Amino acid sequence: MRKYQWLDQIDCPADLKRLPEEKLDELCSEIRHFLVEAVSKTGGHLASNLGAVELTVGIHRVFDAPKDDILFDVGHQCYVHKMLTGRKDRFDTLRQFGGISGFLRPSESAYDSAVSGHASSSVSVALGMARAKKLAGKDSCTVCVIGDGALTGGMAYEAMNDAGQSGLPLIVVLNDNDMSISPNVGALSKRLSAIRIKPRYFHLKERTKETLSKIPCGGGLIRGISAIKRKLRSALLKETIFELMGFEYLGPADGNDMDAVCDLLEQAKKLDKPVVVHLKTVKGVGYLPSQQSPSDFHGVSAFDAVTGQPYSKGKVDFSAVFGRELCSLAAQNEKICAVTAAMTGGTGLTGFAETYPKRFFDVGIAEEHAVAMAAGLAARGMIPVCAIYSTFLQRSYDQILHDVAIQGNHVVFAVDRAGLVGADGETHQGAFDVPYLRTVPGMKLFAPSNFAELQTALRQAILMENGPVAVRYPRGGEGGFQQDTFAQPVAQVRAGDQITLCAYGCMAQVALKAADKLSEAGISASVIKINELTDGGMDLLMQSVRSTGRLLVLEDCVEAGCLGQHLAAKLLKNEIPAKLKLCNLGNHFVQQGTVEQLYSACNIDVQSVFEAAKELVHG
Repeated sequence: MRKYQWLDQIDCPADLKRLPEEKLDELCSEIRHFLVEAVSKTGGHLASNLGAVELTVGIHRVFDAPKDDILFDVGHQCYVHKMLTGRKDRFDTLRQFGGISGFLRPSESAYDSAVSGHASSSVSVALGMARAKKLAGKDSCTVCVIGDGALTGGMAYEAMNDAGQSGLPLIVVLNDNDMSISPNVGALSKRLSAIRIKPRYFHLKERTKETLSKIPCGGGLIRGISAIKRKLRSALLKETIFELMGFEYLGPADGNDMDAVCDLLEQAKKLDKPVVVHLKTVKGVGYLPSQQSPSDFHGVSAFDAVTGQPYSKGKVDFSAVFGRELCSLAAQNEKICAVTAAMTGGTGLTGFAETYPKRFFDVGIAEEHAVAMAAGLAARGMIPVCAIYSTFLQRSYDQILHDVAIQGNHVVFAVDRAGLVGADGETHQGAFDVPYLRTVPGMKLFAPSNFAELQTALRQAILMENGPVAVRYPRGGEGGFQQDTFAQPVAQVRAGDQITLCAYGCMAQVALKAADKLSEAGISASVIKINELTDGGMDLLMQSVRSTGRLLVLEDCVEAGCLGQHLAAKLLKNEIPAKLKLCNLGNHFVQQGTVEQLYSACNIDVQSVFEAAKELVHG
């Protein structure tokens, strides 16, 4: 890493406060250079952090963390916060195994107030913290940074509706880098807004109040003037949705202008009440490749910092295969629709959106709405395919039960990023979909192991089923096993007579490799692949276990509620005596690292399965 004149002097927010005001712009420039240099090596979320440099510096300049709680919604935009709070020298470990997280993590630093990995929850958490501090008699502010994208989630509005009436010093910094939130008004309103965000306006306002409060009936005059001003503003500017919910609204201002950011934050702090500070920022600003294509630099792998080009070329993955197959099916059936929640590119639906725009619905970061709307589509004859990452689909569990399953609506869930996803860590691992989806009455859950099986599973789910169906598949590419066994819910893909290895999805690839190692060690292993995880017919598996007397169940989900526990109960019910070993993620959250590192750490890699199976045979 290169040396930085100002950034290298900052190890905590107190250091930032000591920096001369006229050097802040230079500091921001150095921060951007550091971000590009660091993220180009580790990968991560770049564009959003480049756009949030000034607002993050301003927050730490004006407020007093960790006394003042600072939250970042989603956490994609928290890198600058981490740099300013003592973790700059560990950025070479960002999102790496054993390193610092790409999101807020309280166990990592006292400056990280709360975990943040899913969108739209920051205002709720911040309000809870503000209320707790008031109850404890503590005098401090609570600040949360939320992007305009996160404001597409309904939970944010539920929280703001409550927070606006609280009277607490809760400051919501709206990082608006895409859509317009403020009313569409003319030149007069723009001029008045510009006046209202200038420090002179606030100083004059404060002096006027101070003078009037010293004269008889001054309080009544202040209230009268304020009422007239509100009515005038309402007529000329119209009220923002935030003001209607009880917030004081400041802005919009240039969120990449250091002076404007600090001025607005200072005023918000003085108001000592719920305030929205609306800052317009440019995503990716300061690094030309990112500024020109911010969506391409939202989440990136390692890249050449000079050219912006990724080091590794994109390979065909499960998401791309899903997208192509869905397009093919949609060409044959006009009832097929695609629904996603702000993940068009990530779920492989870009081509579908371009080819069938009238049948494509991106609802924003609103998974609950996506699933309930899909239920409505299905109830009136359409065939909705709802493509959502496993970790985000869990947010809509109630809608899956209430709006889809109870009515038996034919909604197909494309559960992308199932299992371990790697560097995004515990908030993004798809470790819970098998347990929670298996609890839904009437739900069928398919687990293809390769591209061919994904295509077959998708066709079956869309064209041959008539109730709720979920198809779960991992991030990334397929392994060496590419045979399509999806004609049957349970398939034997390798014969053996000493132990039965049972797996599904990408874990079948691991089971087959472990069986090869067992064979080299003189142990004959049968490999049974479960294609339909909610199917009652497991006769083939039961027959294999009767023969071998040993069963090892391999899964990439948490243990509580896993398929292995169901199979253990089934063995007991059928009075099949067998030695049993469950290999899964256990009952803890899995942090970040490469998928291979995490498999090894969780003892579900080839070597660990080989050792567990060998012990089961010889133990």
